[in-house]
Amino acid sequence: MSAVLARLQGVVLPGWSKVFAIAALAAAAYGVGRLQEARRGVDAMVDYVGKQATQTVRIAKAQAQVVTKVEIQYRDRIQIIYKEGKQIEESIPEIVTPDVDRRLPLPAGFVRILDAGWTGQLVGSATDSDGEPADVPASVVAANEVDNATSCRAWRKQVFGWRQFYAGQQVAINGKAGVWAERAGVLEASKK
Repeated sequence: MSAVLARLQGVVLPGWSKVFAIAALAAAAYGVGRLQEARRGVDAMVDYVGKQATQTVRIAKAQAQVVTKVEIQYRDRIQIIYKEGKQIEESIPEIVTPDVDRRLPLPAGFVRILDAGWTGQLVGSATDSDGEPADVPASVVAANEVDNATSCRAWRKQVFGWRQFYAGQQVAINGKAGVWAERAGVLEASKK
């Protein structure tokens, strides 16, 4: 190796070759720098993607917990409401007996008003037939109204459940629920 260096020391290179050699060294240094920069960029991207994956898994777990908690809590409450409604319906024959249905028939006007309330159509003026007995016994109307009230109570619980679900999803994703949830006390109600 030293013999090669000794022979090269005595060689005189033309100016263009020196410029070419310097340019080649500069290009090699530039290329090595760009490779280092690219490696740092790849490392940063891998780190970023890893953090995003970790955050996605954390959010998915939190969302699954919200779904499970809200579904269990409100499904049980809704089942209780329907069970109570069924018990109330079963007690109608004891309270509004067939004898009561025969002795106290509902007026046709009462049934017409109920129908109008559910359809939203105006009743209009009273007619002579409004005072006559209706074909619908009071026990049937009572059963229908209990069923409607039970459904409304269940829907109300479902609305509260959906509000709690949505607020819980916001907390899972953003770390906090919206102002609407704080004002409505949705999250405090779910802790009870």
